[in-house]
Amino acid sequence: MSYRMKADGACCKGRQGIIGSFLLWPSVSRQHFCREHSTPSSSPSLQFVVTMAENAVTEQNGKDVDTPDNTVTPHSLVTEDHVQAALVADKGAAARLISYRVVDFTKKGDNYACVVSSVEVKYELDDQSCEVVYVVKLNPCRNFESMKEFISKLFEKEAKFYLNLVPDMNSILREIGEKTLKFPRCFYASLEDKKEIIFLEDLRPLGYKMTDRRQGMDKAHVNLVLKELARLHAASVLLQAKAPDEDICVRYPSLEKGWIDFLKKESSFKLIFESGMKNSKELLLQLGGYERATAWIDSLLPNFVDILQEQANDSKFKVVCHGDSWNNNLLFRYSEDGHPVDTMLLDLQLSGYSSPCTDLNYLMYTSMTGEVRRPDLDGFLSRYYDSFCSVLEAGNHEVPFTRAELQQDFKTRNVHGAIFAMVLLPFVIMEPDDVMDLENGTDEDLDNMIDEMKQKSKNQWESNSLLRPRFLAMFDELMEAGVIP
Repeated sequence: MSYRMKADGACCKGRQGIIGSFLLWPSVSRQHFCREHSTPSSSPSLQFVVTMAENAVTEQNGKDVDTPDNTVTPHSLVTEDHVQAALVADKGAAARLISYRVVDFTKKGDNYACVVSSVEVKYELDDQSCEVVYVVKLNPCRNFESMKEFISKLFEKEAKFYLNLVPDMNSILREIGEKTLKFPRCFYASLEDKKEIIFLEDLRPLGYKMTDRRQGMDKAHVNLVLKELARLHAASVLLQAKAPDEDICVRYPSLEKGWIDFLKKESSFKLIFESGMKNSKELLLQLGGYERATAWIDSLLPNFVDILQEQANDSKFKVVCHGDSWNNNLLFRYSEDGHPVDTMLLDLQLSGYSSPCTDLNYLMYTSMTGEVRRPDLDGFLSRYYDSFCSVLEAGNHEVPFTRAELQQDFKTRNVHGAIFAMVLLPFVIMEPDDVMDLENGTDEDLDNMIDEMKQKSKNQWESNSLLRPRFLAMFDELMEAGVIP
């Protein structure tokens, strides 16, 4: 499968700011990525399924939309050239665009670092009138100047994962008779500065949909996700083995930087993490009986960024990781009787190269309740390991770690899962109406917004019956396991 990279301008100039000045990142060229040829995939692809209430429709009849005051909005980023490029990549050069419109279908709280919408396309092919829908990820065009570089890096990371890494891993899987990875098919991406856009396949008609992010996943859902994460991790081991003398992060530079680099470079981003951890400590102090846990949080706070970096990098075995494997980035297809039968991994903006157990801890402590996780933790890890080994054995590759080593490494990375859970769980469980509105904020508002975020997190402890048991189960488990001394 071939890909085209077309440069359409000079390199973007770097900007410094609160969550966006990453001096270790390479400069981003204004580039368009698209498939020269596309064939149907054996695996289903993209999904962001949410009940559509009132559709927000912006562009129609194949014409670019000008807002009344020429303000750039996420929907105005979708141009006729973009739609045509995605259509040709999907349907071939003979497809002729007739019209398109942008239709929203997600709801408040479903998306954070981007806007997810859809493009309904009418086209003509072989004298037949046809229709197709694409899901599009759009730069949110917010007023935080300091966040713009951060957003651009996320889009660069995701686009290059879809268009470079996924095809290479899938090629290896096909060679050994394995199914391809369950990611969305990506038809086109533009990385023009501040106007980033990614076109993905819409699989809503095939029945893929989200779970309720607030409830946590049950055993059946988690097993599907673990199996697919294992296949991703194993495929990356086989990919590295194809060129053992070349570091995979040299071949795929977008893997090299991730969460830790964002935290190191931006004090306000670090402040968000500190606030989440301090808030967790305050909540435990109010409850009482968790003195070991509060002392442990105190020990983490001065050096938590370095601790996270060590958790991610200090491992004798590394794989390509999803990086953001919580339940809002997962979709499921169900049988007629309502049982989950398939999953799809979405949102690769935080992907990286790390211990596989960073993904596993992130998933298990942000997206599962203690009553599901605790009784069957060894079973979950064992099922992950079986799937991981199955792919490597099909590729005649030695498994790089034993089942016991996986269990030990999972425990070692518990700190990773706990820190992210302390920061993210209040917002995972938050009611949609309570999600912070970022649309009209600016850099000058950021301190007040962080204070508001902290207060909303505190309010969750009192008003949301789902939060307290999730938090306490995690701390109880970590104390029992000896992770919290």
